[in-house]
Amino acid sequence: MEEKNTNSNKFEFKAEMKQLLNLIVHSLYTNPEVFIRELVSNSSDALNKVRFRRLSEEKILTPEAELNIKISLDKENNIFSIEDTGIGMNKEDLINQLGTIASSGTLKFLEQIKEEKKAIDANMIGQFGVGFYSVYMVTDEIMVETRSADIDSKPYIWTSSGQDTFTIEEGAKEIRGTKISFKIKDDYKQFLEDYTVKNILKKYSNFVDFPVYV
Repeated sequence: MEEKNTNSNKFEFKAEMKQLLNLIVHSLYTNPEVFIRELVSNSSDALNKVRFRRLSEEKILTPEAELNIKISLDKENNIFSIEDTGIGMNKEDLINQLGTIASSGTLKFLEQIKEEKKAIDANMIGQFGVGFYSVYMVTDEIMVETRSADIDSKPYIWTSSGQDTFTIEEGAKEIRGTKISFKIKDDYKQFLEDYTVKNILKKYSNFVDFPVYV
């Protein structure tokens, strides 16, 4: 990804990333509920990384913070959010990690699936490292608030509608970790019910080593 200009906080996705996002947003998924599985999996990875770092280093931001995942459901405003106290991200991480295709064959494979008019299932999403973007099945815009575990880190906010661009601005997050928030589309309001979310967690996320609060 390249920044549009040196004085802007707006960045433009690379061409292949635009293609990937377009395929994800407009393809038919067999089970949109997997976005919860993917978000929890990403949070778990971030917590594992900070747990290892906490054991190997003395200096880390908010070392006393419990290692956990919190899911908040705001039915009044249709907002779904998930927050962890993991490794967090700096500005460079946001640019690279939220816009890099994990496998060189991912885009080609997804294009083939679309041409053959097959549905993209849950296993494909996880296998090809595009889990974060599965959230665009149920929302039009994602906001990521994050702060790296580095002692001198700054908090940042990444926002994108999953189309051509994304923005990065300085935030106000005081502790390390990442919070992802988005407004659920009307067709997917069932994901704002705690019993639905808990059932999905039981189905997909029993492997998680950290407490998940809903």
